[in-house]
Amino acid sequence: MNDGFKQRLVGAGILFVAAGILLPIFFDGAGYRERHLDSAIPPPPAEPQLVTITPENKPLPDTSTFAPPSEPVTVAVMPKQVAAEVAKQKPRISERNDPPALDQENIPVAWSLQLASFKDEDNAKGLSRKLIKAGHKVYIRKTGDLIRVFVGPDIQKSKLVELQADIQKEFGLDGIIVRFTTR
Repeated sequence: MNDGFKQRLVGAGILFVAAGILLPIFFDGAGYRERHLDSAIPPPPAEPQLVTITPENKPLPDTSTFAPPSEPVTVAVMPKQVAAEVAKQKPRISERNDPPALDQENIPVAWSLQLASFKDEDNAKGLSRKLIKAGHKVYIRKTGDLIRVFVGPDIQKSKLVELQADIQKEFGLDGIIVRFTTR
């Protein structure tokens, strides 16, 4: 062995002996004190007192017998002005042959009248404004490059057939009746 290596071994041995003697002196735990901090946790709330409630149900009235007939009701006659106004309006009440229906997913089947398809959105909005002024329910859908104008929806197809004829007379537009979707 050479002298340099022997000196290194002796130096390492001295360091280990010094560490064994000095470390217990410095780390004896005499300087350690447990810290006592004030608790920031509030005290628990007082437990509520349980209250027992006894229900006081009133007995239901006896319905085994029929109620006596009530007094006859007097109906006021419609004033002449109201009757004349109703006659002017001529309400249309008609029975339809196509009652509302449900599809396989129990969703009501509704129909719309597609009137036109445009590439320019301003044209579609112009037509929709005209139709709204005429009193129709109008909505616009954009699919791809085309903007389509619809009237409706309605759950009875026969109403849209009549509406299609009215719009043909009023605006000169031939529409097609399509199934209404929310997309």
